[in-house]
Amino acid sequence: MSRLTQQSGDDNRYILVAKLDNARNLLNILKAVHFKESATCFVSSNGIKVTVEDAKCVQANAFVQSGIFQEFVFKEESATFRINLNVLLECLNIFGSSKDTGTCTAMKMCYAGYGSPLILMLEEGGVLTDCSIQTQEPDETLDFDFSSAEVLNKIIMKSECLKEAFNELDMTSEVLQILMSPDNPYFRLSTFGYAGSMHSDFPKDSDMVESFECQQTQTNRYRISLLKPSTKALQLSSKISIRMDGRGFLSLQYMIINEDGQVSFVEYLCAPDEEVDEDDEDDLN
Repeated sequence: MSRLTQQSGDDNRYILVAKLDNARNLLNILKAVHFKESATCFVSSNGIKVTVEDAKCVQANAFVQSGIFQEFVFKEESATFRINLNVLLECLNIFGSSKDTGTCTAMKMCYAGYGSPLILMLEEGGVLTDCSIQTQEPDETLDFDFSSAEVLNKIIMKSECLKEAFNELDMTSEVLQILMSPDNPYFRLSTFGYAGSMHSDFPKDSDMVESFECQQTQTNRYRISLLKPSTKALQLSSKISIRMDGRGFLSLQYMIINEDGQVSFVEYLCAPDEEVDEDDEDDLN
């Protein structure tokens, strides 16, 4: 048994104590939202939400449920702090990738409250390492006001299908256009790059499509530069839910299954692109 899984008398001074037998389970989830240096962490009895934002147009949320941890003790109603995500990932990976060796890095995470550092204790093969990561005053995060009740169109599909589509589309395009319709072509991804217009269609009755709910035809464009970071989550996920509300705001929810079979979710929220090129409009007609 790992020494980190044993109870310590010092634990009483922390408001958060979380223990994990395999630190890689947390590492992979955080990698899925790692496209900026800084992240805001929201802690509750349900777990930890890690939020990363860019250009006030895209927000990524990694939901690390308390059930993923072998032990999760949180003594307050909530806690929020900002942290350097680069440093956190480096600490979690301090023993390197041990996937091929069959060994796991055990982790104990402790936090004493506002102004305190985040303490990581890691153990592999009897070797113990302590890391202390300075926390900062949290920034105010964006409120995209994305509500399930306002969703017009939604498709759930296997991630494998979308990975193939992204490989075929022209990523020299500045925008990715998403069309959802109750009629054919149902769900279409389009790019407008140096090679011209390219489309990838998905029939609603495809084996790769788990569910398709479409109230009305909707076409919106999103900056590929804002969506590119989400491909990290796509590579790790097994399923994806794509939703659009009446304003054209996009939600990409990725279901990630870790090595122990536990499920976590990563969500990317993206604002639509307001600029539409007239030449590209002609491609739709």
